[in-house]
Amino acid sequence: MASIFSKIVAGELPCYKIAETNDFLAFLDVFPLRKGHTLVIPKKEVDYIFDLDDETFAGLQLFSKIVAKAVHKAIPCKRIGTAVIGLEVPHAHIHLVPIEDVTDLDFSQEKMSFSKEEMETIAGSIRAQLES
Repeated sequence: MASIFSKIVAGELPCYKIAETNDFLAFLDVFPLRKGHTLVIPKKEVDYIFDLDDETFAGLQLFSKIVAKAVHKAIPCKRIGTAVIGLEVPHAHIHLVPIEDVTDLDFSQEKMSFSKEEMETIAGSIRAQLES
């Protein structure tokens, strides 16, 4: 059965897209820890990140770096924290989370909520940084 992320890749479900290549996709997390929380995925559906072939794994990391720099420019924060948990969706993914403190990466905390318009604005501001 296709994961929710595979359905996003196939265009069956919408997302707040940040960046896309032939092999990777970045989009806003709809249950974010912080404003600008972005997910980066390989388009190829593989459950566990460390089961990715070396080329895809390396490409995912490099794509994440590009996206993280854009998030950092668009969202005021000290750093972009990264997390790979992989329990909530059976599709390899990296969380890019704007942080001020290590506690900002606590996934047990209550998630933030933004309107559709706010999410579109956030995504647009990050995308604009990719082009600069």
